[in-house]
Amino acid sequence: MTRLLIFNKPFGVLSQFTDRGNAGTKRRTLSEFIHVPDVYAAGRLDQDSEGLLILTDDGALQHRIANPANKMPKTYWAQVEGIPDEAALQQLREGVALSDGLTAPAEARALPEPEDLWPRDPPIRYRKSVPDSWIELTITEGRNRQVRRMTAAVGHPTLRLIRVRVGDWSLDGLQPGELREGKPPEKPSQRSRGRLRH
Repeated sequence: MTRLLIFNKPFGVLSQFTDRGNAGTKRRTLSEFIHVPDVYAAGRLDQDSEGLLILTDDGALQHRIANPANKMPKTYWAQVEGIPDEAALQQLREGVALSDGLTAPAEARALPEPEDLWPRDPPIRYRKSVPDSWIELTITEGRNRQVRRMTAAVGHPTLRLIRVRVGDWSLDGLQPGELREGKPPEKPSQRSRGRLRH
């Protein structure tokens, strides 16, 4: 039976179980938190980003979640420098020109500061002269550091980034470093897969 785990990845933790980085530099990995055999991350979340990471022991499901061609929606809360106006939000919605091309349309909205949000460790650096605010962004692509590059492109660099939802799965109260079992999606039956279209 397929296992699916929902994990709230803390800031500074790699989205892998072993550190294949530079010799002599010890970095935190998933093995510090997850002691379930034979599960692997479905997709990645940057070391300096926080939030929802899905793990599974089902290779096909892992591919389905992680492959950008499947356009699985991913929702992020981004704390950004400044206060984006409607024009900046509309630009995020319509697509932003990045070095690797125009982004696909996204959902973007201003967000009140999330309640009961855990403090980041270490905290972000605040600048008294520059206000900050929160936005919610839902994308269906999986480009490297995409959300950070998108917000910077519209003049609002990301200070803190938290993934809160992937497809139908959400953090739903999980604290950093906490893990819970999730419900895998139902697989299509053999009958429906083999049915001819009319």
